Amino acid sequence: MSDTQAIVNPTTEEVIAHVPQHGVDVVDEVIARAQAAAPAWRRVTPADRARLLRRFAEVVDQHNEELARLEVANSGHTIGNARWEAGNVRDVLAYYAGAPERLIGKQIPVAGGVDLTFYEPLGVVGVIAPWNFPMPIASWGLAPALAAGNTVVLKPATLTPLTAMRLGELALEAGLPEGVLQVVTGDGAVVGGRLVSHPGVRKICFTGSNAVGRSVMEGCAAQMKRVTLELGGKSANIVFADADLERAAAQAPYAVFDNAGQDCCARSRILVERRAYERFMELFETAVRAVRVLDPSDERSEMGPLISAAHRATVASYVEGEQVAFVGSRPEGPGYWYAPTVLVAQRESRAYREEIFGPVVSVETFEDEADAIAQANASPFGLSGSLWTRDVGRALRVARGVETGTLSVNSNASVRYATPFGGFKQSGLGRELGPDALLGFSEEKNVFVSTEE
Repeated sequence: MSDTQAIVNPTTEEVIAHVPQHGVDVVDEVIARAQAAAPAWRRVTPADRARLLRRFAEVVDQHNEELARLEVANSGHTIGNARWEAGNVRDVLAYYAGAPERLIGKQIPVAGGVDLTFYEPLGVVGVIAPWNFPMPIASWGLAPALAAGNTVVLKPATLTPLTAMRLGELALEAGLPEGVLQVVTGDGAVVGGRLVSHPGVRKICFTGSNAVGRSVMEGCAAQMKRVTLELGGKSANIVFADADLERAAAQAPYAVFDNAGQDCCARSRILVERRAYERFMELFETAVRAVRVLDPSDERSEMGPLISAAHRATVASYVEGEQVAFVGSRPEGPGYWYAPTVLVAQRESRAYREEIFGPVVSVETFEDEADAIAQANASPFGLSGSLWTRDVGRALRVARGVETGTLSVNSNASVRYATPFGGFKQSGLGRELGPDALLGFSEEKNVFVSTEE
């Protein structure tokens, strides 16, 4: 038996769907189907597996607007962002469609024979996706896993399952065999917990909070199960006085307020060289007040609502007692709105130290390169970040010094599907995306063939 979960539109606060909340018995049935489908999927030739993934990408592209509108309703993402997200799913699938025929082993010179290496699929992979970017992050796990010859069970977040469910339907429409990609909805502790504990699941890809990530890692350790973790962040946006301050300040709001700050890569700490602080703040205030916080279905919208009332209350709790420098706008009426908020940093406060996961940023000063690096690294997280300077030597020195998995110079970009993504320290374990992603979904096998008579 399955209960249902009401899915609420965060912009209107209206119920838009009811989704099954499956129990362990259903999860076991889904895993059994994935296990049954695995041998045949593993035997599909690399060229045919590539063709099916290309077709999947094409079908997703044909449904871009449908998927985008569904994400706007379910997650409150702006329509522009949601179209990009559906396009990212397409691009990730297309990118990894080129991988099956390039998953190449080695011939290693040895005495007395020939030594070969092969990459074998793991089997069943569980992908546990978060609520903040339901579509793209799901694809970052499922696409390389399928390309490597694994079957996948995808567990979307309880609050935002609709686009993942639709992707499961589109996979069948594209011709993927039954059981190769399945979507199962339900409570995280129940469905996600069973994916972690089931001995038939050989790897878990998890994106979410650090607390749950630790639990997932502990559960996987009991079976020596492979795991990739993409967790929290408290990234720094470092602005040197020699930077193009106008450009740095104009782009800074989108580095933290994009997706209403519900982004583990959000640059929620801005570190500004002291002699440029006042000018930067003048420019930054103008940019923050110009951010268009509107109904996310409006083509002009640059920021939508938070995901839920409970999350809005959590975000607000971080701002209580803080010194607010200035705020942006927010609509009146229904919806889980929170105005973009800029704080004067207080280094010992929760707002400066902890991941808020909302449209709140703290601004602090630094004295020199060494101080900038020290402040950027004074965090248990290390996922993303930016630095702004016209000095190429400084850019390279600081980029190497900051303990983070992804860093952009004179840019706020965090993710490209063709480059590796992942964190240092408590921001995660392993890497997603990039040319080597399939290695994380494969076992390297060594075979020696004797040529001695």
